[in-house]
Amino acid sequence: MTKAAEIDIVSVSKIYGQTTAVHSISLKIPAGTYCCLLGPSGCGKTSTLRMIAGHETISTGDVRLGNKVVTDLPPARRGTAMMFQSYALFPHLDLVDNVAFSLKMKGVEKAERRAKAMDMLKLMQLEPYATRRPGQLSGGQQQRVALARALITDPEALLLDEPLSALDPFLKIKMRAELKKLQTSLGISFVHVTHSQEEAMALADLIVIMNDGKIEQAADPRTVFEQPATAFVARFMGDHNVISGKVSEVTPDGIRFDVLGGANFMATGRQAEIGSPVDIAIRTDHVKIGEPSQSGLGFTGIVSNIEYRGSTVKLLVTGAGIEDFTVILDDIDFFAQPIIIGQALPLNWEPSDAIVLGRLDS
Repeated sequence: MTKAAEIDIVSVSKIYGQTTAVHSISLKIPAGTYCCLLGPSGCGKTSTLRMIAGHETISTGDVRLGNKVVTDLPPARRGTAMMFQSYALFPHLDLVDNVAFSLKMKGVEKAERRAKAMDMLKLMQLEPYATRRPGQLSGGQQQRVALARALITDPEALLLDEPLSALDPFLKIKMRAELKKLQTSLGISFVHVTHSQEEAMALADLIVIMNDGKIEQAADPRTVFEQPATAFVARFMGDHNVISGKVSEVTPDGIRFDVLGGANFMATGRQAEIGSPVDIAIRTDHVKIGEPSQSGLGFTGIVSNIEYRGSTVKLLVTGAGIEDFTVILDDIDFFAQPIIIGQALPLNWEPSDAIVLGRLDS
């Protein structure tokens, strides 16, 4: 396999008529990284992937692969390979000819391209099925054929557009492990578009969270989860409560702020001007039951819903101007002192658990 190359996206925009799908984003993906572009539908992640691949023209900016600017090169000359969501296999060809197709287009001799295709099928553990056609395979096997066909060109980066979306939940988890293993053994960069937080967390070295054509945060999974950069990231990744309000007091340690319902909370670690809007995030599993140790580090609310989830129990609590505040309790703790819907419940958290979030426009 060729040496992996760094992918450098420099001030790239994509404009369709009056609509800007991608707003001047810049991103460095180090060589040999498993990168997931994550975000809701319409956030610009697939447009970004297709611009890296060359299947979509770039309105402004440049894409560099290694030390080569590839902005104006056709897909076949970029050193990337793309695996499409639909797999796009040829139903009338056997697996060997499906995998060898791009080499046939390049004029590689039949014996050589078939031998290379067999090597790729071996890598994907599909050798016994070499003479079958795609219609005779399971979804997971078809996906491995599509992977083999993309990798036969020895790309410096493999681009994957929602590759697991068509698979059932159990197969998704199995294929996730196979993709990670494959990327590690090949040592090339994988850029993988997904709208699944769980998938991105399980696979990526680098998660790039996109919203409305912009990058909200690009970091390793642990940083994204423990230190979300913005309210959007905290909400989209889940497992965080976001409380929004206006700064009412600046203290030596941080700030105090008021929410619409009249309650006020405190947060440490970042200063802000009085009267300015602020968002804080509190991990759902860091919220405890009991009176807060000091004002601004908790509230009393009414339990509106309870969901049993096996090892944990999820509570929804409303109060102090906050709707649907989520608390995740250990199942042992919950059943030792069961809680019922309609119960008034005091909640608290530690000062270090209230993370002040940034704003993308600030």
